[in-house]
Amino acid sequence: MAYYVKNKYSSRRRRTSGQKIIFGVLIVCIVLALIIAYGLYSALFKPNVWTKGENIVYINIPTGSNFEDLKNMMYERGLIVNRKTFEWLARQRKLDKHVIPGRYPLTNQMSNLELIRMLSGGHQVPVQLVFNNMRSKEQLASRISQQIEADSATLIRLMNDNEFLRKYNLNSDNVFVLFIPNTYEFWWNTSAESFMDRMYREHKIFWDSIRFEKARNLGLSITEVVTLASIIEQETNKNDEKSRMAGVYLNRLKLGWPLQADPTLKYVIGDWSIKRVMGIHKEIDSPYNTYKYKGLPPGPICIPSIASIDAVLNAEKNNYLFFCAREDMSGYHYFTASHEQHRKNAEKYRQALNKLGVY
Repeated sequence: MAYYVKNKYSSRRRRTSGQKIIFGVLIVCIVLALIIAYGLYSALFKPNVWTKGENIVYINIPTGSNFEDLKNMMYERGLIVNRKTFEWLARQRKLDKHVIPGRYPLTNQMSNLELIRMLSGGHQVPVQLVFNNMRSKEQLASRISQQIEADSATLIRLMNDNEFLRKYNLNSDNVFVLFIPNTYEFWWNTSAESFMDRMYREHKIFWDSIRFEKARNLGLSITEVVTLASIIEQETNKNDEKSRMAGVYLNRLKLGWPLQADPTLKYVIGDWSIKRVMGIHKEIDSPYNTYKYKGLPPGPICIPSIASIDAVLNAEKNNYLFFCAREDMSGYHYFTASHEQHRKNAEKYRQALNKLGVY
């Protein structure tokens, strides 16, 4: 009987000890599970992007970039707080295998999951591309390459490549006809070729049946309209007198007179800062010298604004043959049909330039 009781108590102690071990193991497992769960939570949801006080920071991922390039781009700017959790989750989501180029917005305290979902899904934001007041291919190419990935050297090469431009029915002399100054939505990783193709589509949209019919009624091609508009663009920034000025130039064209447009000489010289065109400038032998050659030059001397293009299409019907800048330097012009009156206006302007020391 005593032996049975002893065995009974011994068995109870063993069961109690076993239960304690199981309970202890269970506690350890729970703790480990909580640690793992917290680590997983941290890797997924804990804020891991620091934008240094800015609400949004943009990163531009170039075409052909790999995961190392992406990491270096963000790490060098100090955008990632915990690199280990970012890289772990990136591998789980296969971001390390495939990086999609583009422009991406990183917001302060963005989690790894938010960041990697955006990057691996290619959820980039578009760029609002703007260009205006462009006077040269180099200037345009530089402006575009500052806003999208397209390389400026490639853009210049395409604008000078007659074989490439043939598909737009243009050439290197009149390529500016392709571009309509405006604000356009682009993906940042747009190539130079894609940019040019997009501009051609926008060009076709702009030159709708209404504008095309107006050009036809003037007896001008689209290229001729834009070329004349480019001259007016450089003559005045006063939109309210552009249609009147267009009327003057159209009158000269109909009469077979030289346009005698000073901006074309500035274009030939390559110096837009010239305040006073001199006789020596008028002797330059160039098809763009509208003092020496009649008619319109081979192509636009700049990219004209929509206002200037529409001013030509809606040119004022008048009998003016001359215009001259006013001596008050307001930017406005005198218009006249009389050469004698024009001569007087020009003399007043010359005297004003002399007083300003512009020779």
